[in-house]
Order: sequence, then structure tokens, then C-alpha cells
Amino acid sequence: MILDGKTILITGVGDGLGRECAESAYRQGANVVIAARSADKLAKFAEELDPSGERVLAAPTDITDQEACDALVAATVERFGTVHGLAQVAAYENAWGGLYDAKDQDWHRALEINVLGLYNVLRPAAKVMKAAGGGSVVVIGSQSMFKPSLPQVGYAASKGALLTSAYYLADELGPDNIRVNMVVPSWMWGPPVELYVDMLATDGKTREDVLGEITGKFPLRRMAEDGEVADVVAFFLSDLAKAVTGQHLQVNCGELSR
Repeated sequence: MILDGKTILITGVGDGLGRECAESAYRQGANVVIAARSADKLAKFAEELDPSGERVLAAPTDITDQEACDALVAATVERFGTVHGLAQVAAYENAWGGLYDAKDQDWHRALEINVLGLYNVLRPAAKVMKAAGGGSVVVIGSQSMFKPSLPQVGYAASKGALLTSAYYLADELGPDNIRVNMVVPSWMWGPPVELYVDMLATDGKTREDVLGEITGKFPLRRMAEDGEVADVVAFFLSDLAKAVTGQHLQVNCGELSR
């Protein structure tokens, strides 16, 4: 188990990638702290993941609130002693539109959560990692940074800013033995995409027809699953990647190479 004995903090634990990241880290032996705004959902998932409660802590947190993020890290240290890794999955995706129809408040929200939210959590977490001798930070990007597909320029721009932040943070935190990397998914088969595909499966089209239209030219002829992306996050969090920092890795079944 590649995360055995480590304590991993994961934000944005909901129904998709965040949940899968928590399951992957737990499966790989980690103590897992799960954070999101919904206290009820978190508590339910924590019990499902670890009925004993020994290796999982649910900590409702709004990552746009610096004091809440400070409290999140403090609760992690109180429960498990330190922080070895942070997976920043929390994101705001509803920044749709282009130059003329994008809403200013959506742009601001995307930047507030997707970029500044990382800094809010990382400020206290990096101090704890440094005291522990180092750690790993993994942020989640989006292929939309490189390849326009759906009209979501505000979201794509925020993820591009997050990638640049990761490069700078890798340089700044490297002397403290803290690594910073980005995992870049594209289409991910999980609850949100399932809903989208089923919505398009009308007028005689089946789910398989829609999936074929999306993935027919991918080298692997399918889209990555949420859990497969989460396993790559777990790799970056582990000591198997201890010489890797300032990098981004696309997990997209070969759809785009950059």
C-alpha cells in the first residue's frame, strides 16, 4: 500500500472525483481527512468509507474562508498528528460562456474557489508538512486549459491559473521537501458525465452511441473513470513520486498529448 501510515487531506469530497480520491487513498493505507461544505454528506460518506472511524475524519469546510481552512488543518493535526499530503479537488465548474455571455460573478467564483481556495488550505498545511520533513500537494487541472471544447472559458482560465500557481509553488516549497504537481483529466466517467451522457441519449441514441461520438477518436476508445484519475492522484501523493515536482500529467485515455 503506497500511502501506508500517511495522513492525506482531501478537499471537494462529493459524489465524483473527490470521493474517489478519498477511497483510493484509504485503500492505499492512508489516514484520510475529507473536507467539503456539506456536513451531512461528509458524515455519511465517512461512515461508509471507514465504519470504525479510526482512519477517517470528516471536516466540513468552506475553502474560501481562511479561518475555516486553518481550523481544518488544526483538526487534522489534532486527530492524526501531522499532514503528509493534500489533494485539492474542490472546484467551481459553473463558469460557462464566452466573451459576451459569461457572467462576471461566475468568473470571480471560479477564481475564488479554484485558485485562491488552494492558497487558503495550503498556507497552514505547508507549515505542518515542513515541520514533518516534507509532503506532497496535488491539484486538479482540466484539459480545457489546452483544448477548447465546451463553452467554459471562465473555468478553463481558472484552471490555467492554477497550473501556473503549481509551477511557482513547486519552486517555492521545494526547499522544504514539499512537492507540487497537477493531475489533468478530461472526460471522466462518473456521476456528472453519466448525467450529461444520458441527457444526450435521446431521439434513438443510446448511451453507447453518445459515448462513441465523444471517445471514438481517443487512442483507448474510452474515457477515463473517476477512480482511475484518483489512482494517479494517489501516486503523486506517495513516495513513488518523491522526485517529481512542478509537473502536470494528463489522464485522458490519450485524447490529447501536450
